[in-house]
Amino acid sequence: MVKILITGGAGFIGSNLASYIISQKSDVFVIDNFITSNKSNIEHLKKNAAFHFIKGDITDNNTFNTLLSYRFDHIFHLASAASPIQYSKYAIETLMTNSVGTKNVLDFMVKTKSKRFVYASTSEVYGDPLVHPQPEKYWGNVNSIGERSCYDEAKRFGEALCMSYMRKKNLDIRIVRIFNTYGPFMEKDDGRVISNFVNQALDHKKITVYGKGTQTRSFCYIDDLVLGLNKMMNTPNLMGEVINLGNDNEITIIEIAHLIKKLTKSKSEVVYNPLPQDDPKKRKPDLTKAEKLLNWKPTVELKTGIINTINYFAGKN
Repeated sequence: MVKILITGGAGFIGSNLASYIISQKSDVFVIDNFITSNKSNIEHLKKNAAFHFIKGDITDNNTFNTLLSYRFDHIFHLASAASPIQYSKYAIETLMTNSVGTKNVLDFMVKTKSKRFVYASTSEVYGDPLVHPQPEKYWGNVNSIGERSCYDEAKRFGEALCMSYMRKKNLDIRIVRIFNTYGPFMEKDDGRVISNFVNQALDHKKITVYGKGTQTRSFCYIDDLVLGLNKMMNTPNLMGEVINLGNDNEITIIEIAHLIKKLTKSKSEVVYNPLPQDDPKKRKPDLTKAEKLLNWKPTVELKTGIINTINYFAGKN
């Protein structure tokens, strides 16, 4: 049976990925310390004999000691805070996870002769982009000392470290740059746009839009992303490739606020707050490489995905 390791596997993306991989009849080992994730995300997996959980911090090399006897076919490195609220609260931890933690995972790959490695990077490496949509060859427009730099620069460093290990040690490493993703198992208070708006609307609280709401985003439903991650891992001959994963259906923040208000039949008032520092004005992936190399593109319509997300959070309230 194929053995797969997921760091950060109790998080939003990691738990969905673990569920999918187990459904494909593979053994899944998850490492997580629950700083920004939730134990409940993996509760349904614990009864499955193919699921194995290790509570630990990847910045502590001792976390991997119990796994040294295993040879993993695939490693998904997803561990990191990923939303503004999370990485602002855990700024230093975010930097260490993507530097020291990433080095520890890569060293573990070398020691155990694991076959293939996917690093979960982010669209935030593009910063507030001057090129639109953002292709993988774009180097970005990032404020290296701004409030968001703890995440943006951590992921940029993580990418550089992965590529150096690939070149120096001839490892099959691939990098995905994940754009805004949403769906079940998101944290209610993680500060992401859709989770914020859905929960504010369900509670009939004010829906808080930052700036004028004219900034744009593109939102990818979690099921589409999970399939993309698996294609990135399982497609042959992609060593060293960097590929965007996301949805290229662009929408303004104010439009998404009104759509969610309509779908929840909420009485919430839409209000406007000051725009945070370095908040990108536009964000949309160029998916040319994903379509060409992975034969992948998102298929879940925004309205369908949001209804699923509303139903998930409504069931949690």
